[in-house]
Amino acid sequence: MAFGKKEQSMSLAESLNMGTYTAPDTKQYEEEEKPKKKGFFSRLFEGLTKTRDNFVKEVDEVLEDTREIDEDLYEELEELMIMADMGMGPTQQILDRVRAEVKEKHLTKASDCRSILVGSIIEQMKVGEADYSFEDQTSVVMVVGVNGVGKTTSIGKLASNYKSQGKRVLIAAADTFRAAAGEQLEEWCHRAGVDMIGGKDGADPSAVIYDACNAAKARKTDILLIDTAGRLHNKKNLMEELRKMNRVIDREFPEAKRETLVVLDGTTGQNALNQAKEFGEVTELTGIVLTKMDGTAKGGIAVAIQSELNVPVKYIGVGEKIGDLQRFNPVDFGFALFGEQ
Repeated sequence: MAFGKKEQSMSLAESLNMGTYTAPDTKQYEEEEKPKKKGFFSRLFEGLTKTRDNFVKEVDEVLEDTREIDEDLYEELEELMIMADMGMGPTQQILDRVRAEVKEKHLTKASDCRSILVGSIIEQMKVGEADYSFEDQTSVVMVVGVNGVGKTTSIGKLASNYKSQGKRVLIAAADTFRAAAGEQLEEWCHRAGVDMIGGKDGADPSAVIYDACNAAKARKTDILLIDTAGRLHNKKNLMEELRKMNRVIDREFPEAKRETLVVLDGTTGQNALNQAKEFGEVTELTGIVLTKMDGTAKGGIAVAIQSELNVPVKYIGVGEKIGDLQRFNPVDFGFALFGEQ
């Protein structure tokens, strides 16, 4: 169903009850974004300002030129890294690398440790190119996360990213429980210029998945993005719901590569890590979408989440605009964190 001049007055409920939403032309949105766009590294650099002004400023004070490298130095760095939410395990691994390189190169001045520290954090955050192989295959990407973390907006931004790569993208609105979830997702579909398959409020999410899988096959879709309900209060029900969805995908779209991304709010620090662990108990996570990194003073949580879950951060968000979520680049992250432009 394409929205023409007459159909634009059709209510959202009517369009979703019919099971489809077809995207209009998005040129107006593209034109609106053009003058505002900056390089993503610049936006990431700005987004990490709060973390840089706290954590990095204090690190630089510890690594002053006149100071020598000793055990007290390592203890101070450890404390600062843990305070930045990098986590005990990742902090120890990073500092072990710093110690080894300092010993190997016979370094004595504290200031010599800065570049080694940046390099060690980058090494800790590495993401393999194979982790993005699903982008170049026929894929079903299920997106999970609690309400309020930016899950729906992340789906819209991902859809825009994939479409800009020339992919045919379809979105399944399988969060049929949260009021206005479909309406919010429809607006992002409108902005991204992609179609959506939905259902009535309170409908069985697996029925939406069934329709979406068959629509994706019929339309030769490259990437099917699935929005899911953001509930963790009853893990047993959530587990059963996700299992049922997965069974439908396995049966209806067996040739598709599978990906499950968890969306986490970077401003919540350790709570984001706990949420990821809980979702990891009910489904097999393959990647992390870290949002709202422009609003946190503890950007080190990105390091902790990836290391402690052994699941890569694949996308990072630093703003509200449609282009403000991109692939995670550990080198860019490390340089932006430490103010290296």
